[in-house]
Amino acid sequence: MDGVLVDSEPMHVDAMREVLRPFGVEYTDRENREFFGHTDLEVFGVLRARHRLPVDEPELTRRRTALLIRLTRERTVPMAGVPEVPRRLHDGGYRLAVASSSAPELIRVTVDRLDLAVELREQVSGLEVGRGKPAPDLFLETARRLHVPPGECLVVEDSRNGLLAAKAAGMACAAIPCPATRHEDFGEAEFRLSALPELLPILLR
Repeated sequence: MDGVLVDSEPMHVDAMREVLRPFGVEYTDRENREFFGHTDLEVFGVLRARHRLPVDEPELTRRRTALLIRLTRERTVPMAGVPEVPRRLHDGGYRLAVASSSAPELIRVTVDRLDLAVELREQVSGLEVGRGKPAPDLFLETARRLHVPPGECLVVEDSRNGLLAAKAAGMACAAIPCPATRHEDFGEAEFRLSALPELLPILLR
């Protein structure tokens, strides 16, 4: 979702820094890169130990999710090809889903803001499965809900952790790096694209 459907990376960094600021913690760009694809519970587990934060992971996750929901409602920026590409793929008979490390309520708000609730009926959060990316749990659960074998799924990802999760799940992957992940290695991806509309000639032949 983030970096594929919406240009949300600046919002995510702003929200993390706002949550950590009261504790005197400066969230660095290096830490942000370290946590691409991980759930907030996983991220705050590391940050809590690293910076000796006095608040537990669920509460930190709740605070950040609330901030992100507000920011999403105020300044959602769709990526190129959104919502047109998901609509055309849906009309072409593809079963589509959002599989995101974000909280379920944030996924719902984002999909609603993009007016894609019909096309992206299945919405799966990393907080609903055992492990976040690069583990395959999120994508395997998404395939189960779609009633599609993993080997017939194509994951669209913007991070290496997401790519590794797709490959661990036995799925093909189309990588569309965002500005924050262009330095990462996407060598295992079946497709490396510069923007979402490049999917259409691949899938709608």
